[in-house]
Amino acid sequence: TPSGFVPGDFEVPRRLVTGHFRLEPLGPEHNESDHAAWTSSTDHIRATPGFEESSWPPTEGMSPEQNLADLEGHADDFANRVGFTYTVIDLPTDEVIGCVYIYPPREDGSDASVRSWVRSERAALDETLYLTVSGWLAAVWPFRAIDYATRGT
Repeated sequence: TPSGFVPGDFEVPRRLVTGHFRLEPLGPEHNESDHAAWTSSTDHIRATPGFEESSWPPTEGMSPEQNLADLEGHADDFANRVGFTYTVIDLPTDEVIGCVYIYPPREDGSDASVRSWVRSERAALDETLYLTVSGWLAAVWPFRAIDYATRGT
């Protein structure tokens, strides 16, 4: 059954490649690198625009098994078209350096709620990721009003 989040005939992008990174659907195959990325950057992520009020990432951390279950949930959401989580993969190392979440709005007035983060040692990439994803959403996705915490000045 269609979720109504995106139109039934909308072909959800499987990838976005830039000069610095690529986005691909987050899944169980990313568990080890994803777990390493966010557990090394909990305080940084919690200070990232869009995450200040969030309970994620948990300050007490998560086991690799708990993280795997979380990734399986995101992969199921993607498959069911109710939410789209992309992992941010560094070029050329193929290391997970962040995530982008595209989900139904949490508040009225927007079509989608979007959040993203990068690991602390790649903090300089946060604004580039924000600008890249914002342009991609405007050009390719079927949303008119997007709730995405702004970056930069």
